[in-house]
Amino acid sequence: MKKSKKRRNNQKIANNYLGMAAIAIVVLILLVGLTMQSNNLKARIAVYDAKAAALKQSIEDEQDRTKEIDEQKEYMQTDEYIAEVARDKLGLVKGNEIVFEEEK
Repeated sequence: MKKSKKRRNNQKIANNYLGMAAIAIVVLILLVGLTMQSNNLKARIAVYDAKAAALKQSIEDEQDRTKEIDEQKEYMQTDEYIAEVARDKLGLVKGNEIVFEEEK
């Protein structure tokens, strides 16, 4: 009887080791899967960060361009611009100016 009891105890211990080994393998597989997903997510984050930086730069460039357009719009509403256009495109002169033309 003692041998069978000892044998059952040894079987239980062996089964316990087998169960613990199976659990360790499952945990290891899960850990590897999580590590791979983590690396994948890090790569995606890097791509999105690069896109965000490019978009920020694009926004800054467009804001600068808008500022330049607004400045040009203000300049185009001044008398100085109007006189310049009248002189260049229409050939008009002020009353005290003398016009010199090239002979053709």
